[in-house]
Amino acid sequence: MFKKSETGRIGEDIACEYLINKGFTVIERNFRRPWGELDIVSQAPDGTLVFVEVKTLRRGSGQAIQQDNSAIQELPNYLAALKPEDNLTKAKLIKLQRTSYLYANKNLKLVNDKKGWRIDLVAITLDSRNKPNINHYENI
Repeated sequence: MFKKSETGRIGEDIACEYLINKGFTVIERNFRRPWGELDIVSQAPDGTLVFVEVKTLRRGSGQAIQQDNSAIQELPNYLAALKPEDNLTKAKLIKLQRTSYLYANKNLKLVNDKKGWRIDLVAITLDSRNKPNINHYENI
């Protein structure tokens, strides 16, 4: 059984590799402040400053979850249909927007005058062998 933090770290590593392969430059990872966190700060090939939120969901071979450190239960059908994108709540998006705005204003040299900045979502589903299925949503 994987811990949530381990799944998140694996997802962020995969997202960084994916972005680099797409021509992005990773500037910073896990920027944290009391009011919010940025998973990945990057620059797109066109010069746009991009704040990337990474959401990762692990799918086991039997679609089971462990509860209370012992009991294994089968996932109800509706949980098996969840996507990592579903974990980006309105409250999380508001914190993400606020943190991105503050980061951009403190790092104006990174903001391209013509392109500005944006927030992207990289949603990753891992199968039981950690093979990723990646969806990249730009300018959420």
